[in-house]
Amino acid sequence: MRGARGPRQPGGGKQIAGPRHQVQHRKARRSPSHLAGEGGERRRREPGEEGYSSKGTPHPVAPREARSDRPLAQGERASSGVQNVAVTADESGMRVDRFLEARFPGLSFSHIQRVIRKGEVRVDGRRTQPKSRLQAGQMIRIPPLRLDQPKPHTRGSEADEKTRELLKSITLYEDADLLVLNKPMGLAVQGGSGTARHIDGMLEVMRDASGQRPRLVHRLDKDTAGCLLVAKTRFAAAALAKTFRSRSARKIYWALVAGVPKPPQGRISTFLAKEQREEDSFMRIARHGEQGATHAVTYYAIVETSGRLLAWVSLKPVTGRTHQLRAHMAHINHPIVGDPKYFFRENWELPGGMQNKLHLLARRIVVPHPRGGVIDVSAPLPPHMQQSWNLLGLDASRYDPIVEAPEEE
Repeated sequence: MRGARGPRQPGGGKQIAGPRHQVQHRKARRSPSHLAGEGGERRRREPGEEGYSSKGTPHPVAPREARSDRPLAQGERASSGVQNVAVTADESGMRVDRFLEARFPGLSFSHIQRVIRKGEVRVDGRRTQPKSRLQAGQMIRIPPLRLDQPKPHTRGSEADEKTRELLKSITLYEDADLLVLNKPMGLAVQGGSGTARHIDGMLEVMRDASGQRPRLVHRLDKDTAGCLLVAKTRFAAAALAKTFRSRSARKIYWALVAGVPKPPQGRISTFLAKEQREEDSFMRIARHGEQGATHAVTYYAIVETSGRLLAWVSLKPVTGRTHQLRAHMAHINHPIVGDPKYFFRENWELPGGMQNKLHLLARRIVVPHPRGGVIDVSAPLPPHMQQSWNLLGLDASRYDPIVEAPEEE
């Protein structure tokens, strides 16, 4: 059977399909030590490397997947070919992308996502997905990687000190295992195309002496402000990930929407699917059974209104789909004010004095603490929402009726 075509290498060479070519050489067969690579891989020893001998002719063929014709850039280093590593008990339950991020701090998260989707990362010999959960004992095949050398973070670095000060200024709660940040509107949680500044990158300054760094537990949209939970230890990350999977975490959002929803309290249940439009993507309402469609459930309740024009609503997502709250409110024809993707009301004008920014706040998060007890943290209104509340005469201290919303889907 012909082997599958491998990935195109940075130098432009093609992967050789099928078994490696066998080259007979008696001296190499009698003295194979200079060919034995890590994990049993056969590779060519380079001059100056232990086991290399200038006598005789070294083996002429090195494994193609450990080679590249492109020279290393400054500050870049290559990993040692294909690696096969076992998932430890401490890493059980981690997502595949988070596993690689922890193992290779110098590898960008976007590159991690890319090599997984291309099928270069295998779990027990099979293709996997970035969000797939790992189990202790599983074997992970990791392809050759080009890693950026981690930049040393010194306590005296001016840029790092500014980042630490910013993180401290937006910290709502912190202990030895976790912290809750008040994420500002407009600051991305993770990196992506054209996104250089983000929370995940900022957390690098909190890496400890053992190399462990805080990990994101969940995400918020770039333009959504409010409570963002971060695990400071691998133990806490595993426990909190389990909490979110079991939907034991309670998340309450506040939003300002166009019009007044009827009834004043309700449940929105739909299927959502991602759709690409030009260079952007959004979530659309889908049919049950449609490819890529996932079930999404949201509870809503009106807290207060401003005539018939606007309503302050409290939202509780039971599921955690991308853009779920924004897509659901647009679906019932009450889109969130300032939403650039889902606000399509015709002949609607923004009231004078209000800023055309997304009026959505991750107001409150309640989660079981990994070591016992409960963490209950609330975030204040961001400046643009506080301005709107003042203009409309809304009282942010008013009781939030969605807290008692049922848990079931």
